[in-house]
Amino acid sequence: MAYATYQDLERRHPNELVLVAADETTRLVDPARVDAALDDASLEIRSILAARWSKADLERVDADGAEVLRVYCCDMALYRAALSSSRLTDAMRERYLAAIKRLEAMAAGKGGLSFLGVGGAAGDGVPAPLSPGDVLIDVPPRVFSRRAFGGPS
Repeated sequence: MAYATYQDLERRHPNELVLVAADETTRLVDPARVDAALDDASLEIRSILAARWSKADLERVDADGAEVLRVYCCDMALYRAALSSSRLTDAMRERYLAAIKRLEAMAAGKGGLSFLGVGGAAGDGVPAPLSPGDVLIDVPPRVFSRRAFGGPS
C-alpha cells in the first residue's frame, strides 16, 4: 500500500518528476520507475512509524493523517527516483531529510497522526478501537479499601 500515487507526485512536483523519472531514451516519465520509488518511500515510512504504530494502526489513518503521509511520501519518492537517475538536487535532499526527521519525531511521540474510529462509538453499539497511544490497565480489585475496614465508601 503506497501512501501516494503517481498523480499525487505529478501534482506536487511536475517539473522535478520529469527531471528524475524520465526514461533516458524516450524522455518520457517512466511510470514503473515512479511506482517503485513510491513503494520504497511507503515502505520506509512504515518502517520508521513501526516504532510507535502497528501496520493495522497505520491502515486506520484518517484523511488528515493520510494527507500528511502523502506529502512525506512524495518528497521521499522523488528523492529515491533522483538517486537512481543521478539527478538529485539540494532541494530534493532537504525535503527528504525534513520528511525523515518529522517521521522520526512522530515515532518518538513528538507529534502524531489522527485515526478513524478514535473517540466515541464505531456504530451499532460497538465501541470504537482505541487510539494507538491509549493505555489499557487491567488490575485486580483493591484489597485494602475503606469499605473493607468498615469505613464510609
